[in-house]
Amino acid sequence: MSALAAGAGFGAVTALVNALALSQTDLSSRDYTTSGWSIAEIISLLLDSGWAWAGFAVAVGWLVTRDTDGRLAGPALGAIAAPPALLAATAAYSIGESIADGGQSPWFDAEVLAWGIAGIVLGAPLGAIGACVRRSGVIGLLARLTVPVGAAVQMVVLPPGRNEVVQAIGKTIVWTAAAVSIAIIVAHFLFAERRRRPPAVAESS
Repeated sequence: MSALAAGAGFGAVTALVNALALSQTDLSSRDYTTSGWSIAEIISLLLDSGWAWAGFAVAVGWLVTRDTDGRLAGPALGAIAAPPALLAATAAYSIGESIADGGQSPWFDAEVLAWGIAGIVLGAPLGAIGACVRRSGVIGLLARLTVPVGAAVQMVVLPPGRNEVVQAIGKTIVWTAAAVSIAIIVAHFLFAERRRRPPAVAESS
């Protein structure tokens, strides 16, 4: 239930921010179309990016397994919880977009179905990754690096934004946040690994 509620909230907030950004966009102005931007549009760009939705699925996997001790059961629980959370987010997002559009477009169509299928297929492994975030060792490190690395890669392969200025702002924010996150994650991992090493091994090195 917490995963479904989180998904509905995430989708609704994303649709709301998109509507706010669209209301502040003057598409009749050539200058604004080619170089204009707003804070709402940047927030919308960040929330409505593929890496953010993938990161949400990872967060769901972490959320539903934060109180579990079973290493084997954790990834399975995360894999089960993330897909319905993404389905709830997709439905809430589509309904929100339809309401913002004045009901002129249906909330359910082929595009929503495609995103729903993608949420089922990709949500399971992403939820399992989220369940591994607390693990120590290389598995935990890779799980924690999934979202920042994925975000940085998307900015290279498929940067979002309707013009070069919006894209540049979005890439700067994401790359900066990803670099800081990766540095902190790796530093924490190295520090934790050093603390776990026996004193004799640490001194000999």
